[in-house]
Amino acid sequence: MPRKLNWIVSGWALIAGLLTLLIVLITAINTAAFAADKIFRLFGENVAGLAGYEDFVRLIISAIALMFLPYCQLQKGHVAVDLFAERLSGRAQILLERLSLLLTIAVALFLAYWMILGMISAYEDFASSPILGWPNWPFYIPGILSLILWALVSSAQMSNKG
Repeated sequence: MPRKLNWIVSGWALIAGLLTLLIVLITAINTAAFAADKIFRLFGENVAGLAGYEDFVRLIISAIALMFLPYCQLQKGHVAVDLFAERLSGRAQILLERLSLLLTIAVALFLAYWMILGMISAYEDFASSPILGWPNWPFYIPGILSLILWALVSSAQMSNKG
C-alpha cells in the first residue's frame, strides 16, 4: 500500500471521527436544552433548543456516512465470508479476493458517479436545508471523495496481490 494513500485515508477517517464527535457534542447540548426546557416550564419560562439542529445533523451525517469506508477497506475490516473459501486452494482464494476487490472498485466508482449526478441535480435545483437554508450540494463532496478513496485503496490492495 502506498504510504501517502495510507496517510490520506487515515487522516480522512480521523476527520470523520472528529465530525462524529461534533455531532455527539451538539446532540448533548440540544438534549440538555430540552431537559432544561422541561424544568423551566414549571416556572413559566422556556429554554429553546438549538435552531436547525436536525438540519445540521442530517447534513453532517450525510457528509461523513461514507468517510469511514476507505479506512475500513485499508484495514480489511469489511465482513468476509470465509466458511467456504478457506477450503479452496490458495490460488482459488487469491482469485476470489481479486474478484471481490474488482467488484468493490466497480461498486465504489458506480456509486461515486451517481453521487456526482445527485450533487449536480441538488446544485441545479438549489436544494437546501429547510431551517438553516444551507445548500445541500457541498455535503455530497466528502461522500464522493470517500468513494474514490475506497476504490483507490481497493486498487492498491489488488496490485499488491499480483
